[in-house]
Amino acid sequence: MMDPLLGVKIGCLVGLLVVPLLCGLIPAQVQWFHINMARGKHRRILGFIGCFAAGVFLGACIMHMVADALEDIKGEIEKRKQQGDFFSKQNTTAGGDDSEEYPFGELIISFGFFLVFFIESMVLYCCPQAVHSHGDHEVHDDPKGLPESHSSFRAFVLFLSLSFHSIFEGLAIGVQKEKTGALQLCLAVLIHKAIVAFSLALKLVQSGTKARWRLLYLVVFALMSPAGIAIGIGVSLSDGDGSGLAQAVLEGVAAGTFLYVTFLEILPNELSSHESLLVKFSFIGVGFFVMAIIAIWA
Repeated sequence: MMDPLLGVKIGCLVGLLVVPLLCGLIPAQVQWFHINMARGKHRRILGFIGCFAAGVFLGACIMHMVADALEDIKGEIEKRKQQGDFFSKQNTTAGGDDSEEYPFGELIISFGFFLVFFIESMVLYCCPQAVHSHGDHEVHDDPKGLPESHSSFRAFVLFLSLSFHSIFEGLAIGVQKEKTGALQLCLAVLIHKAIVAFSLALKLVQSGTKARWRLLYLVVFALMSPAGIAIGIGVSLSDGDGSGLAQAVLEGVAAGTFLYVTFLEILPNELSSHESLLVKFSFIGVGFFVMAIIAIWA
């Protein structure tokens, strides 16, 4: 007979696969959400939805990815300090004062930020036409169209960092010891990922990513949390300690990449027009507030 806790985790796995995929397919497949075909009031409404999505990404960046990465990296460093390895030697050299500890978490996140910055700079320097290599932009009748910076390359980086973070969200569910904890965490992650999947699909559409790439990105993104749950179940069943430090470092790098895309791509793109700035600010604030509320449980 199946363990009840294992059954709950499998149910969470299925839910985190189906619901985000469905939420992502709405803007990806429904023509109404294609801003390149919109005019007048329709275009303004889509712009406000885009601002809400930008607020969601801003909240996911600061309240979830960066916060989780810093907490996990700090926890792993504390473990290593207790074991008397490199980190404790570093702090001894620095004087042993906790208030003067080196900010390893911030350094790792910054590395992720500069990694994407470097890659994008190299792509633009070596092959300017490769900006749209992950999908072709649709023809714009509107001369104001989408700006050059709103590229499929950055949409790909956005997808990659979100997918990477989703693995760790699923991992947290998979290693839960109690049914209640697993269900509560799953519900929070499910709401979070459904909103992010919708926002991601909207950005993929607006960046001009081709339909087949959009579908591939959304399917892979939907699979990430279930994959994390499966890994977590395996770890919990085998009682393995896992490589916590490596996971924390990778999560920090993912947070840094997301930080880059959020502040250098998504927000500037949504605020590039000075029309209805206060309304746009309100929608960005609502999106951020939603993610801040979810952060209470997730």
